Amino acid sequence: MTSSILHRTKPLLQKSTSHSAPWLHRPTANAAVPTIKNFINGRFVPSSSLDAIHLYDPSTNHHLANVPRSSPDDAIRAASDAFPSWSRTPPQIRQRFLLEYAHVLHGKETREEVAHWITLEMGKTSQDAMGDVWRGLEVVEASCRAGVEMLGDSMLNLSDGLDTVSYRVPLGVCAGIAPFNFPAMIPLWMFPLAIATGNTYVLKPTEKAPSAALLLAKILHDVGLPPGVLNVVNGGKECVDEILTHPDVKAVSFVGSNAAGEYIHKVGSKHGKRVQANLGAKNHATVMMNDADRNSTIKALVGAAFGAAGQRCMALSVVILVGEVEEARGWVEEMAGEAKKLKVGNGFVDGVDVGPLISKDAKSRAEAIIQESIDQGATCVLDGRGVVVEGYELGNFIGPTIINLNGNSHVDSNKVITNPAYTEEIFGPVLTVLTVPTLDDAIQLTNRNRYGNGCAIFTSSGAAARKYQFEIEAGQIGINVPIPVPLPFFSFTGNKGSIRGDVNFYGKSGVYFFTQLKTVTSNWQYGKGGDLGGTVMPVLGKK
Repeated sequence: MTSSILHRTKPLLQKSTSHSAPWLHRPTANAAVPTIKNFINGRFVPSSSLDAIHLYDPSTNHHLANVPRSSPDDAIRAASDAFPSWSRTPPQIRQRFLLEYAHVLHGKETREEVAHWITLEMGKTSQDAMGDVWRGLEVVEASCRAGVEMLGDSMLNLSDGLDTVSYRVPLGVCAGIAPFNFPAMIPLWMFPLAIATGNTYVLKPTEKAPSAALLLAKILHDVGLPPGVLNVVNGGKECVDEILTHPDVKAVSFVGSNAAGEYIHKVGSKHGKRVQANLGAKNHATVMMNDADRNSTIKALVGAAFGAAGQRCMALSVVILVGEVEEARGWVEEMAGEAKKLKVGNGFVDGVDVGPLISKDAKSRAEAIIQESIDQGATCVLDGRGVVVEGYELGNFIGPTIINLNGNSHVDSNKVITNPAYTEEIFGPVLTVLTVPTLDDAIQLTNRNRYGNGCAIFTSSGAAARKYQFEIEAGQIGINVPIPVPLPFFSFTGNKGSIRGDVNFYGKSGVYFFTQLKTVTSNWQYGKGGDLGGTVMPVLGKK
């Protein structure tokens, strides 16, 4: 089945035809493209739905497969049936499954296989796709110590013979709704920690790039995970709605757009579920032009803005230059020069830096925002619209684009910026640049941004860096670090308009999201005749 997909997307690397894909099947002998199966109760099964979403290769817009609009009922039932046994499985045994899983994922061939499906369906470069898998693997590794974070508290002899102990217990069936831009990493933010803490799981991967998640589920099953503990169901909004309203689902994790995240949080919360939702972002980088390492900073800004074609919730999309407008022009010219070096093309091709956007609609939206920003007075220093990639002329490509909001004067930090290049999360390879006179102005502008995923400052001044980190409101701050996503010893701590719910992904917060406290107070009197309570409110420890 894999070769039939690859035949339609030439010229891809032919060596990738060796990858098997048991989640693909042709419902009829004359079906033009395969249909994606679900993974339920330890096996790949066709969906009962005949309605499907078309899956396209973003580099060519060839029709790769059909993604069924499945109901999650069978997956939720399988997870519910598996929960009693799995929740009673000792934590060290649950941990061993994940240790073995991490061991398998460490194999380069395994990671290359997962990365292949990411590049084919989502478009990011092979090297970037390998990073996608690796950052997810790190969460798997961290999940192996979930038992330590589940330790409770205790206190002896609160009264004569009276002790209290609290401990964390799993919730039940949990669900995850994953985005297209990290087909491996975000699912791996979700289900490993959930199952490590004793829950069972239903994952709905993105309908735009589902194969990586299905392969990850297969790999975990192959190391021995009991059937029903992890299930993957494909679908669209109808599937999401059923997950959000199903009485057996206790918690929902989501990463994606603002509109979808706010809807999921509202509906899920209304139906009594815990919800953690990471939403949009407009991440600002402040550059102290008088003391930042110029060459290194420019390379970092360009990489953070245009990597993954800007389709990252932690991409740097705004650069605030601090200093004189004339000096800023030189910086902008050098950024444009560095960005011009980036090669746009199919992610399988060696040397490509910027792949396609996920869809025709995403490309059209980004191009429209670029034009609207120019119409409203911005200067397009570098215009990536109209880029043509030989052999992939029908792909969703936009080259690196830089929009300068400065005219001949500083941007006034006391005025609200309305240009769409600044206000919209474009989710494309578009960098907006502006100049202000002082660090205070840069901090004021950054804090006025409704989002709070992350930000960064580039400086060699410890005083400036310290002022910035204490006064900035965003939840994740980089000091000479362009994309400050913490390793999973910590948690992903976006805030403000970038999150709904109050418990973060992975790390200690992730364990708390997937568990609840249970407290037991016991009264053991040695011998008979002890005081076990009466009609009056007990006051412990009172003589």
